[in-house]
This record gives sequence, structure tokens and C-alpha cells, in this order.
Amino acid sequence: MTDVGVSRPTDISPLARVMRRVDRAADGDHGRDAYATGFPSIDKWLGGGVRRGDLVVLGGDVQSGKSALALAMALRMAQQGIPAVFFTSEMSHERVMERALAIEGRARVDDLRRGSLDDFTRSGVGAAAVRFRDAVPVIAAFPSGGGVEALSADIRRTSNAHVVIVDSLQGLAGSTRAQDEELSAAVRILKALAIELNIALVLTCQLPRLQADRADPRPILDDFGVQGAVKQHADVVLAIFREEMYRPGYGVEGATELLVRKNRNGNVGYVDLFFYKQWMRFEDMLDPDR
Repeated sequence: MTDVGVSRPTDISPLARVMRRVDRAADGDHGRDAYATGFPSIDKWLGGGVRRGDLVVLGGDVQSGKSALALAMALRMAQQGIPAVFFTSEMSHERVMERALAIEGRARVDDLRRGSLDDFTRSGVGAAAVRFRDAVPVIAAFPSGGGVEALSADIRRTSNAHVVIVDSLQGLAGSTRAQDEELSAAVRILKALAIELNIALVLTCQLPRLQADRADPRPILDDFGVQGAVKQHADVVLAIFREEMYRPGYGVEGATELLVRKNRNGNVGYVDLFFYKQWMRFEDMLDPDR
């Protein structure tokens, strides 16, 4: 097994290690057990951030922004010096970096591709590019339909990763005929891998059972499908809800609820975010000027 750079003290008991972590957390230091996502409201709900050994599933409807939020977490973690790896079956490395520049530079991807940026936006994109030279997550692609075994082997080779983000669960399915069984097994395997490698693993997921026309279209645990594997095995389940997608003209465009639908070690509830669709950028309502 690949060493992920984790210190494993042998001279103190597990109880003593837990108590040390409790004391550090009381002083505002969550140590190497939790990694801040860079969104203060999310980190507050999760006791400091995503934790080693945990499987965090981030779900959302098509075009809700789940990939953008997952990438934003990876970017903010990298800027904090947290070794993060972003695996994607949705985009090439170049497309991921385009999105990253759009998110951090507050620019439209189409404008980036055409080179039609005004001076102010060009300055923001340039500043983002400079930050990325020293602080950018590792970007890795995995082939759609390649299966969880191949992805697991790739994750094992990321020897220094503390946080691994996988976009997306559905990209692991090799066939539509046995998709539920295959994806259910993938969830179980990825949870076991998070424990084995002592990493935090964040997995994006579509919502195959979401009924957009029901009275309240906010995602619930059963909407994640895959034979209830997410509901059973994930430590944390987050779901994106943007009212404008289901009730056009109601509410505030861009207003987003990030629903904490499962939290094995804490409470459930929701976080207020704001989504700038033109930049594919989420901002925390408690820290909007980051």
C-alpha cells in the first residue's frame, strides 16, 4: 500500500490521541484530522472540514453546479497548502484549468476561450494564474466507465494526497444494465479506501431518483439511489438545491441551499451559498468577498 505521508504514532493509545485532538480542536486547531474546504459555513457544520477516513458525497441535479463546487473546494484547499487531488471523468485537464481560472478570476469560460476579456477581468484571471503556479490541486482524469478498481489503483498512486475529490460516481459505471449494482459496490469500495489510506474522500453524485415536480424538490437521501449505498455508507451527504431551477421567477437567482442530509458525527441542516452561474463560482454567504 502506498504511504500517504501520515504520521502514525505508536507510543500512545488511541484514546490519548483522540483526547489530544479534542484539546487541539477546543483551541481552534483541528490538526491533521480535518481539512477545511475553504467555505466557512460548510466547515462549521462538519466540525472543521472533511475528515480523514470519511466518505463525503456531494449530490445535485444536472447543471446544479456540483462539479463547480467540488472543484472550488479543491482549489481552496490547495491554497491552504492541503495536498488535494481532483479526479474527473467529465473534463480534460485543460477544461478543468479553464474552469478553475473562471472560478478564481470571476470570468466567463466562453470569454476565456475567445480571449475577449476586458482589462479588469484579465487582471483577475492573471492574478488567479499566478496563485495557481504555487497552489493548485493535482488534476487527474479517469476514463468514463473505467470502473472503481482502476480508479482505486490511481488513488493509491497519489502518495501525498490528504484529500481526494472524485467527479463523479456515475462516471465509474461500465454499463447501464447493471449500473445500480456497480455503483453501489463503488460507494462501498471508496468508503473502505478512505479508511485504509486514511484520507478524506469527496465524491460527486447525480440524483437519479429526484422528482423535480414534487411539492418540495429539495433533494433527500433516497434521491441518491444506487440501492441506498450513499445513504448507508457515506459519512456526510451534501445536496445542492437552487430554487430557480424548479420554480423560475421565485426566490433570488443564484441563492443556493447546501443541504446537510447526513452527518455521521454532527448535526444536519443547511448552508447558505450563492452561485454566480456565469463564472461557475460559489461563494459562502458568510464570507462573500473571498
